[in-house]
Amino acid sequence: MLMTGEQYIESLRKLKTRVYMFGEEIENWVDHPIIRPSINCVAVTYDLAQDPQYADLMTAKSSLTGETINRFAHLHQSADDLRKKVKMQRLLGQKTASCFQRCVGMDAFNAVFSTTFETDKKYGTNYHENFKNFLIEVQKNDWIVDGAMTDPKGDRGLPPHKQKDADLFVHIVERRDDGIVVSGAKTHQTGSINSHWHIIMPTQAMKEEDKDFAVSFACPSDAEGMYMIYGRQSCDTRKLEEGADVDLGNAKYGGQEALVVFDNVFIPNKYIFQAGEYDFAGMMVERFAGYHRQSYGGCKVGVGDVVIGAAALAAEYNGAQKASHVKDKLIEMTHLNETLYCCGIACSAEGYATEAGNYQIDLLLANVCKQNVTRFPYEIVRLAEDIAGGLMVTMPSEADFKSDLKVGRNGETIGEICNKFFAASPACTTEERMRVLRFLENICLGAAAVGYRTESMHGAGSPQAQRIMISRQGNIEGKKELAKAIAGIK
Repeated sequence: MLMTGEQYIESLRKLKTRVYMFGEEIENWVDHPIIRPSINCVAVTYDLAQDPQYADLMTAKSSLTGETINRFAHLHQSADDLRKKVKMQRLLGQKTASCFQRCVGMDAFNAVFSTTFETDKKYGTNYHENFKNFLIEVQKNDWIVDGAMTDPKGDRGLPPHKQKDADLFVHIVERRDDGIVVSGAKTHQTGSINSHWHIIMPTQAMKEEDKDFAVSFACPSDAEGMYMIYGRQSCDTRKLEEGADVDLGNAKYGGQEALVVFDNVFIPNKYIFQAGEYDFAGMMVERFAGYHRQSYGGCKVGVGDVVIGAAALAAEYNGAQKASHVKDKLIEMTHLNETLYCCGIACSAEGYATEAGNYQIDLLLANVCKQNVTRFPYEIVRLAEDIAGGLMVTMPSEADFKSDLKVGRNGETIGEICNKFFAASPACTTEERMRVLRFLENICLGAAAVGYRTESMHGAGSPQAQRIMISRQGNIEGKKELAKAIAGIK
């Protein structure tokens, strides 16, 4: 059953998810003004799936049941599915100008599906069947599942089993006949509070000494012993201001990150997808990372489209749209943005079938895609700030523009003075100019920077992680042989 956005929001109210923020437990987190924009953002992924004009991108036919499902719960069956995934992500970036938080779950589904198949083939385990049954449940209920990979890691120079505190990596603390008990945490988890379930994966390749840390499983977001601490974002308390609107920049949508803690959580056997098979931890990590690095060639491009549009509006409102340097900057922003999209489409077009039958992207090109994402959005943002001008960060508050306090010698109010001195081109009102500048501030520096600029650097792994994968997959030895053949070296 495909839910609507409103049905999704109501489904969250039925959960008993434990959420903490600013040192306090948040009872009604669904309606909390800081959290709600991120929920609204996820709701768009449901509403667009109900719209016939977007059905081809937003929905798919389940390979497990034959039913129509949201594409975010789909196992990719072809290179065309991989391309549609990227196009869907660009569309949602354009509609929300934010992180819509469902990509990690989709990427986890596809990585765990193929990895469990190959694990079972070697060890005769039942993980693949466990996962298929779980995913059928997800598709049937149209649930959101957070894909959780990143552990706190503690001392980065030590492997998991040598950490002073074992909880710095999620690990198995007890094995029972009916399941396992796990402890630890996952950090900066995108959309975790807004998810119905979580799917946990190991964070790095493991050796035998770390087999208790090689664990993958699913659990409901309100499982006993599980809780979340909301991650702070720049300018987040503006959402708590009475009548907040213009100053928010993007008042309706936003992203979300949290620390997810597992305090001795019991996981039944049917939801276990890896429990000590350390030699497959690296495979799961690499496949998930590849899918997620492909994702950035869609979502960040969609947000980039909106940033470019906002910068062009700011230029027009400033009366500078005809300046040659402004036109050139907009061209450069477009060039960089479309280059990211090219990489996302290219790694999808070169996709291939795994042993399990779902499609994997080209890992080398996916890592090249994400490496570019660690750089280009920063330049796009820099150019947007250049075009917008300094007023983006020095403008008085919305309250000042609305103030009726008289301060001028002729009885002018603070609001009248602000509207007088911050007026620009006749193409816009002062408020419209203010709105686009606050929007750019939000994208470049504020809460939305988490879902665009900063996440472009660290999401789906650090820049060095991609460079390591590019080094592994770049086939330098093969390229040397090509040079030898042409140069006549035997």
